[in-house]
Amino acid sequence: MGRAHDRRMRLAPASRTPSPRATETAHRTPPTPADSDSGSGSGSGPGLDASLERGLAADLDQRPTGRRFAGVATMIGSGLSNQTGAAIGSQAFPVIGPVGVVAVRQYVAAIVLLAVGRPRLRSFTWWQWRPVVGLAVVFGTMNLSLYSAIDRIGLGLAVTLEFLGPLCIALAGSRRRVDACCALVAAAAVVTLMRPRPSADYLGMGLGLLAAVCWASYILLNRTVGRRVPGAQGSAAAAAISALMFLPVGIAVAVHQPPTVSAVAYAIIAGVLSSAVPYLADLFTLRRVPAQAFGLFMSVNPVLAALVGWVGLGQSLGWTEWISVGAIVAANALSILTRRG
Repeated sequence: MGRAHDRRMRLAPASRTPSPRATETAHRTPPTPADSDSGSGSGSGPGLDASLERGLAADLDQRPTGRRFAGVATMIGSGLSNQTGAAIGSQAFPVIGPVGVVAVRQYVAAIVLLAVGRPRLRSFTWWQWRPVVGLAVVFGTMNLSLYSAIDRIGLGLAVTLEFLGPLCIALAGSRRRVDACCALVAAAAVVTLMRPRPSADYLGMGLGLLAAVCWASYILLNRTVGRRVPGAQGSAAAAAISALMFLPVGIAVAVHQPPTVSAVAYAIIAGVLSSAVPYLADLFTLRRVPAQAFGLFMSVNPVLAALVGWVGLGQSLGWTEWISVGAIVAANALSILTRRG
C-alpha cells in the first residue's frame, strides 16, 4: 500500500520542471507513476532524496543486463514487501487500531531515515524548516488515512485509491491527448469503484481519496524540500518530526488500549517491511534499472496490493473491482510507455 506506503519519500529531481519520465514517495517521496517528479510509496513513505536520485540515474543506460535483472527482481521484492507489511500491520488493528500501527511505523521510518540522512538540524534555517514541517504533517496524515482506509475497505481498494494522487500529478501538467484519455479512463474506474451499492463504505473510500490527496501534496512538498535542503537531510528531518508528532498518540493508544506482544510485533514488522526494506531496495534498484522502468513497475502496486489482500487476508474483489483496478494501472502504464525523451 502503500504509495505504497514509505516508499513515497523517494524524490525525483527537484531543481527542474516536471519531467515526462517515470521517476512518493515514493513514502514518496519517490518515483511515482508516470512522472519522474512525482515522488513514491503505496503509501505510503520514505524514499530517495532528489540530489541522491540524480546521481543514481546519471549512468543507468550503461548498466549491464545482469545488473538490470537484479534491479527488476529487487523491485518486485520491494513491492511485495511494502504490501505484505501493510497486510501484516492490519493484523494489529483489532488491538491497537490503525492509529497505533501507524505510530509504530512512523517510529521505524524515522530511525531508518535518520541513520541514512543524518540531518544537521541546527544548521536548518526557517526557510528550510517550513516545507520540512509541512512534509512531516502530510507524511503522517497520508499513512494514517491509508491504514484507516485499509481497515474499512481492504488493502487492494485502499492502495488503488491512494495511487490516484501521484497519477493525477503526473497527468495534470500534460497536454497530450493520450494523457487526457488516460485521465478519463482512471476517472471512470474511480466512479465504478465508488458506485452506490448496499455494501459501499463511503467513509473508507473517502479516507482512501484523502490518502491520495496527501500523496500528491507530499510529492509537491518533496520537490520544495529537495531544492532547499541538501542530500537526504530534509526527508530524514521530516520523518523525525512526524515520529515526534505520533509519540503522544502512541502513548495514548498504549494507555487506553494496552497492546499485546503480538500486536506490537505486527506493527514493528509492518514498519520494517513497508519502510526500511523499500527504502533500501530503492537505493539498490535505481542504480540498475532505467527511471521509466521503475515508474512503470510502480503502477503495478495496486495489483500487488489486491493480490496480497486476497491471498493473505482473504479480501476478495469482484470482477468489477478487478477491472477498475486494472484500468487505473493500465492508464498509468500507457501514459509512461507513450512518452518520449
